[in-house]
Amino acid sequence: MNTPSADRTIETVWRRESPKLIAALTRMMRDVDLAEDMAQEALIQAMRQWPRDGIPENPGAWLMTAAKRRALDYFRRNAMMARKLDELILDPDMPDHDDPRGDIETGLDDDIGDDVLRLVFTACHPVLPAPARAALALKMLAGLTTSEIARAFLTNEKAMAQRIVRAKRSITQARIPFEVPHGDERAARLDSVLEVVYLIFNEGFSATAGEDLIRPALCDEAIRLGRILAGLLPQEGEVLGLLALMQLQASRFAARTTPDGQPVLLQDQDRSLWDKDLIDAGLTDLKRTDHLEGPKGVYTLQAAIAACHASAESVAATNWPRIAALYHKLMDLSPSPVVALNHAVAASYAFGPETGLRLLDDLAAERALSEYPYLPAARGDMLERLGRFDEARAEFTRAAGFTTNQREKHVLERRAGGV
Repeated sequence: MNTPSADRTIETVWRRESPKLIAALTRMMRDVDLAEDMAQEALIQAMRQWPRDGIPENPGAWLMTAAKRRALDYFRRNAMMARKLDELILDPDMPDHDDPRGDIETGLDDDIGDDVLRLVFTACHPVLPAPARAALALKMLAGLTTSEIARAFLTNEKAMAQRIVRAKRSITQARIPFEVPHGDERAARLDSVLEVVYLIFNEGFSATAGEDLIRPALCDEAIRLGRILAGLLPQEGEVLGLLALMQLQASRFAARTTPDGQPVLLQDQDRSLWDKDLIDAGLTDLKRTDHLEGPKGVYTLQAAIAACHASAESVAATNWPRIAALYHKLMDLSPSPVVALNHAVAASYAFGPETGLRLLDDLAAERALSEYPYLPAARGDMLERLGRFDEARAEFTRAAGFTTNQREKHVLERRAGGV
């Protein structure tokens, strides 16, 4: 019988391990749908056995072995080619003590040898429209449910489910090679790959839903992928910019939550807890972009903003005018309501909350922000700084009603009660 503790452990392990699991199975089966099915069967087996037998010492390896045995059974049932069986038998992640070949390395399709990065490049094939690439990545690599992805894209769950199904079917029907491509084909997919890696990082940095504010394992995986890409493409400024941005953002993890998991706002964070090694690594990668030709891209500009925060000793000492100017450049390069919102927040600290409120008023009609919790939260903060407490309380309450992350909801409700 499942216990809440066992269920929670299984959910945590699944969210952490499922991307690697699905990626490895896709390499072997060359079919995203089948790979996901085998991974789900392994999860069902874990849900039956772990509460009864206990959590295994290495739950990720347990799931991988269970999923690969399911795949092996599938190929046997369907009389697939002997080559497919050999790929599974020879796979180093599935030791078979009855077969001396169990620890032999399999060959690689490309010059990377990383299944998750292969899956990212596969999901970013131009046969898929951009929204489908992002949705598929959030489903397979970030472990979001279809309903969570639908909320993120401001659409209904049924439409999102259909989009994801079509995307997986398109990958299979187009026989897209499961590899990191070379040359022009690699360059053509790079923008989409960077977008997907950043989506994974952002889901870890601020979870869409659930009890946890952050999911560090997702951020660690995104940074790991960023480092591989930076080693592969050291002259690509946006690759370095994204890596710098993720490291600078991740440096604040230890200060972003209390010991019991409650969020801590930037202005209240203990900056001595910020990870100096990650800050130094981020600043170094950002500095490397200065020696590359061409204009700064969106990730490099965002990294420069993060660097302003990372380099400041306090909120008051932060170079807010520079941050506001960088957001202004970002709006010129990649305009969006969310960027405009962040610019308004920066302007409120640089030039006063009245200025910020005027900029927020210009965003009131933006449909994409109609239920975006950070818009009323920003208004509440500015109104509170102006001493307009009743209005601030109403905005914090409205923001709490929009968020689906329980930790954020509690913070916003507490702010409303404390005004």
